[in-house]
Amino acid sequence: MKAIRVTGIGEAAETGASAKLELAEVSQPTLRGPHDVLVRVLCVGLDGTDREIMSEHYGVPATGETALTIGHESLGVVAEAGPESGFLPGELVCALVRRPCREPDCVSCRNGQQDYCETGQYVERGIKGADGYLSEYYVEDARYLVRVPDAALAYGVLAEPQSIVEKVWEEVQHIQQRLVWQPKTAVVLGSGPLGLLAALTCRCLGLDTVVWSKTPADAPAAELVRACGGLFREAEEGTGALGAFLQRAGKRADLIFECTGFSPLAFEAMTALGPNGVLALLGVTPGNRSLCISSDLINQELVLENKCIVGSVNASRKDFETGLYRLQQMEAKFPGLLGRMMTDRLTLEQVTALEWGNIGIKAVVDVVPREQWSVHVQSEASEVSYSFSV
Repeated sequence: MKAIRVTGIGEAAETGASAKLELAEVSQPTLRGPHDVLVRVLCVGLDGTDREIMSEHYGVPATGETALTIGHESLGVVAEAGPESGFLPGELVCALVRRPCREPDCVSCRNGQQDYCETGQYVERGIKGADGYLSEYYVEDARYLVRVPDAALAYGVLAEPQSIVEKVWEEVQHIQQRLVWQPKTAVVLGSGPLGLLAALTCRCLGLDTVVWSKTPADAPAAELVRACGGLFREAEEGTGALGAFLQRAGKRADLIFECTGFSPLAFEAMTALGPNGVLALLGVTPGNRSLCISSDLINQELVLENKCIVGSVNASRKDFETGLYRLQQMEAKFPGLLGRMMTDRLTLEQVTALEWGNIGIKAVVDVVPREQWSVHVQSEASEVSYSFSV
């Protein structure tokens, strides 16, 4: 079968081999036990992590391997299911990304919360220690598969990035039980796929939503923000520009989602955040950038105004399930916007020549042509239902 792999990494890198991105022929995986499921991949979304792996070749293959199949945002259909998996052929599924570490003292991993792993020895498919999903098939333990409603076929590939937003929102709800909190305004920093999903989530929650981004005001991402009732503001230059704008607009930021990974903006958001507010950091900052900050002022405001900062990445099964519910809610409230977000559709053969700078908003690799998806999705299972609080 075909797979997109980064080769020449891991042990090969130590010998001086050059890393490169390839469309490779690999053996099709088979079921290894009664709980395993063989999934035929329909499509895989690409994000900033994939971009860095593809361009910087920093992915970590499994122990003893020299290549890594990339891709962690998956949508597929069950092709074969082990007798004790609980799945049936034809069911639509996505897969969790992180697997628990093996350290017996890691209480989080031992209790199914590997997204809070304390040792850092976790495995992430397509990123660290295990092959990902950008191939024609993959095999997965049923514990790490999530059913996707057939109604979400067109946008179910967004379940993984949406799960990150849902994890943050759940954390915020727990944190804000410390007081009577009635948020009115949310600010989203960045208008990439994660930022747009955060903005759509805030609109579903009934929050006045401002998106602050360097993207031009006439760009497709800005149009999506306005289409869901949000306010798009092209980011201004200068220290304190975000806070100054909010003050001029008469808005208090009760909740800020930082989705750019640009660390100076994260520190600026700490002062722009309103009293009792929460700053959620979702963007991972690359490199070793440093800057001079008003540390005393930031410290004073965090303490005296009861501000809270929380970081989040990766997510659990509950977050995936909530995310799938939320995606359906978005589609009902703002028909077609999720489809408009996925601006670039690629084939496996086109991935190795991908120019990231030319992507409109989000790139998705269609492993199976979309017109053939309905042929493969023929589930006999009952309607998908989840249990969670939104």
